[in-house]
This record gives sequence, structure tokens and C-alpha cells, in this order.
Amino acid sequence: MRTPIEIDASRLPPLGMPPERFLRDYWQKKPLLIRNAFPGFVPPIEPEDLAGLACEEAALSRIVVHDRKRDRWELRHGPFAEETFPKMPRNDWTLLVQDVDKWDADVRALIAHFSFLPRWRIDDVMISFAAPGGSVGPHTDQYDVFLLQAQGQRRWQISTDPKAPQDFRDDAELKLLKRFTPTHEWVLAPGDMLYLPPGVPHHGEAVDACLTFSLGMRAPSVAELMVDLVEHLAASIPDEQRYADPDLAPATDPAEIDAAALARLDAALARLRTIDAGELRDWFGRFITTYRAAGDLSPPGRLPTAATVEKTLSAGGRLLRHPFARFAWARAGRGARLYAHGQDYPMGVAAARRLANAESLDGADLAALDADARAAVMALVRRGLYRPHRARADGPTR
Repeated sequence: MRTPIEIDASRLPPLGMPPERFLRDYWQKKPLLIRNAFPGFVPPIEPEDLAGLACEEAALSRIVVHDRKRDRWELRHGPFAEETFPKMPRNDWTLLVQDVDKWDADVRALIAHFSFLPRWRIDDVMISFAAPGGSVGPHTDQYDVFLLQAQGQRRWQISTDPKAPQDFRDDAELKLLKRFTPTHEWVLAPGDMLYLPPGVPHHGEAVDACLTFSLGMRAPSVAELMVDLVEHLAASIPDEQRYADPDLAPATDPAEIDAAALARLDAALARLRTIDAGELRDWFGRFITTYRAAGDLSPPGRLPTAATVEKTLSAGGRLLRHPFARFAWARAGRGARLYAHGQDYPMGVAAARRLANAESLDGADLAALDADARAAVMALVRRGLYRPHRARADGPTR
């Protein structure tokens, strides 16, 4: 039986079906338009807030302007001056800001609705504001993406043709498709969401001034994985260990790379074949928690002591995880490893699970951890991945 390409999720948001069915029938297989994925959705951020964020030095922002008459595309990179936006035209431009979930807790809360996916696979929430007619042109993405309409209306066109051409225009800085022939077209209203697996050609254009939230996946290329893994392996090999040929025989042809030389080369590269499951796990945990990092994390200017942290927590304060920090965990023998922004820490399974999923820790949380996990928390505090916050006098922790 054919699976539908459009459903109404009013009764079972945000997918309109159990996650198991979505993963079986759609994930990395086919697109899905989900009407009412978030019924009555009210965006936690306004266009003015997004423009203000685009003026920040640490935010990753872009503006795309389309000249319709000449069909030319202009890409501008932020940060932008405050006077930029009042001077923008009324139509045909888009502002895009990456990693808004790292800057806004209410935007970050949306990620909890996608807990059926591994958290380490979710990259960021990018938000775009588009003036009427605004677009970034027809293109493909090499990762899964959920496109949630937050404000206004946007027309989406996609192609499900497996033979759709994928070559790019050579007259634009953006990777825009030379040819795009849509097979489906919809207008999305607030609360509607479009899921696209990798490689699906698509084109979105604002019907009126609108906000679109884009939840993108982390999908390193195989080439990136191989390069990083080889660099990891190479770091453990001393410089003195080199290609060697103590068994060299007189050359019959001095220009030939013979079979004996290739055999020695194969032996020299044996380290590539000796990585075991534990080493592969730890390398990947460190890699994936730093891949496409949103920003640098620096230790606090004045390192908190264990006594200072304990005093803060005993007074009702909390340790808040830095929004840029990426955490994951994996089982390791009878215990576990916590991976935190490129480093790993051994501890028990319960503690690793708790720390990887917690946005904050209070005194009771810390007391419930095993000794290895408590030591890891202090190491994370010294790295700036957790920040102590005192309890406010009027109640909630700031």
C-alpha cells in the first residue's frame, strides 16, 4: 500500500503517526507534508528579535537577495549593522540565522518534540525571515530537515523525480539548481511542517512576510569521517615509525614500484586495520560532539572550586549547561562514557545517561551521581561547559 505524501497531524502531533511508522516509511526515504504538526503554533521569537541576533558578532547569519528581473542572486554574510534592515527592499530577500536554539531557550525547547531521533543527530534550529517573494532558490540539502512554518505563509515546491537533475548554476555563490521541475506544490500556514530527506530538490518562496524554522540534522560526509579518523590514528604513531625496507633486494628496474614495496606499504599502514570497537566508539563520540560546533567554549576567567560549586548548589542554585555544549553517551563494558564537546569521561551508565540529557543539575542531581561522574562534572565546570548559577532571592534560579 502506498504511503501518503500529505497528512493531517491534528490528532497526533507533530508527526500524525507513531514515530516508529515515520522512521520506517519516511525517514531518509520520502518527503512528507504534515499539516497541523504544531496546531496553534505561536513562534517564540519575532522577526525583530532575529534581526537583532543577526547583528551579533558570534551569530552565524546571511542575507540572500534575489533580483528577479535579471535572475541574479546575492549572498551577504553577517554580522549586520542595525541600519541594514530598515534599508532592505519590500520584497525578494531572506535573512537566515543558524543555531538560534543556542541563543534562545524557548526555541531550543522545540527540539524536545523530536526526541524520537538521537539527540546527537540533531544539528541546530535555523530560523529564516523572508519578505514577500523571499527565497534562497531551488536547491538540495545533504541532510534531513524539518521545515516548520512559524509565521506567515510560504509556498514550497519539491521534486520526487529520482532522475531530477542535480547540477548547479555557475553564476551564483549559492549552490542553486540549474533546472528545477517540481512534482508537488503546497502553501504552508503556521503550524504546518515539511519533512525532506537528503537530496530532494526543493524551493520555498514567501507568500507574505514569514518566519520558517528549520531543524537540520548533523550528517558528516564519509570523507570527513575518514579524514578525522585517520588524523586520530596518526596522532598515536611516533614520527620515528616510517616506511622501511631492511629486506631490500637489488632493483631489477629502479623506476618500478614492485610487489615487495607495496607489501611493505601495506604493513606500514596496518594501524588503519587495528582499531577496535572501543577505540572507534570513543573517537566517534568525541568527533560527533564537536562536529560543526556552534561556537567556541572558553573556561571561566576565575575557575570555580569544588567548594564554591557545592555552596552554590546547597543554597538552591544550579549548574546550567552551556547552550553551545554538545553531549552524548555510550555504553563501555560494564560502565559508560560521557562525550562532552570533544572529550570523554568514564562513569556509570545511569550517570552518563543523566548528564547527557540534563540541561541543568541541582544539588540532589549531583549527589545522586557516582564518584567518577561528580569528578567529570567538576572538569566540565572548569572547561566552561557548566556554569554555576545562584538561586534568586524571589525564587527561581536565574
